Amino acid sequence: MERLRFSTLDSAGLLLRLFGILARLTVTAEQEGENLSGLSTNPDKDIFVVRENGTTCLMVEFAVRFTVPFDVLAINGIDLITENAYLALPRGADIEGKCGSQDADIHISWKDKAYTLRINFVKETRDKGDEVWKISKLQFVYDTSEKTHFINPYNPGKHTASSHGLSALVTPAGHSYVCEAKQTLTLISSDHQKGVTVAMSDIQIQPFDINSDFMFSEAYKCITDQREQLEETLPLILGFILGLIIVITLSVYHFHLKLTAVTQPQLPRDRSMYKNM
Repeated sequence: MERLRFSTLDSAGLLLRLFGILARLTVTAEQEGENLSGLSTNPDKDIFVVRENGTTCLMVEFAVRFTVPFDVLAINGIDLITENAYLALPRGADIEGKCGSQDADIHISWKDKAYTLRINFVKETRDKGDEVWKISKLQFVYDTSEKTHFINPYNPGKHTASSHGLSALVTPAGHSYVCEAKQTLTLISSDHQKGVTVAMSDIQIQPFDINSDFMFSEAYKCITDQREQLEETLPLILGFILGLIIVITLSVYHFHLKLTAVTQPQLPRDRSMYKNM
């Protein structure tokens, strides 16, 4: 009886260990990220991919720059003045991510996690029944004791800059968001409510509904790019219309001259014929 009880306990323990291993494997699969920035021809552009069970579920391509205000002690040793640190998202960053049917996120860290950019995406249905996805939250964690960008900071330490009520990069479901123009967001920092600027450019992002591995779905262009494209093509369209109007006007005028020449009475060239007139 005791042998049977020990056997049952051993089996239960083995099952628990197996479940634990499977759970760890599942978490690892959910958070498997790849930095493919080396494939970009633009040295300022980063490429990050999140894969779940060996399949691409989230892709991000962009160039990101940050403007971070911080306090330094003035020369008099009493007053505080504000300086700005300017930094860019580097190519060698580490990435973690999680995919889902309605929400997804990506965490990008560098400098031994002195800096971390967190982006949260959600999918939602609008009033007319149209399904869209968007960035619902953006966080930037930074450490002013990191001396590469922060020179002589006052009271150095880690701070978190966060968005509030964010609804950015709204895109129809099943599409990737594309924007070459700069998109700027301002985050509020835990460091005395300072405003941290995040500027993204050369963007292509898709956090849901990726049909092919490492391949974006149909692109949805941002309003700024659409406007710039219209501004570029509008002079060409107007020039074509103006040229067409000129051609039509000349054609009508030429036809009018021919019609007038046919209907106008011809005077005889022989003077003797004037007697009969």
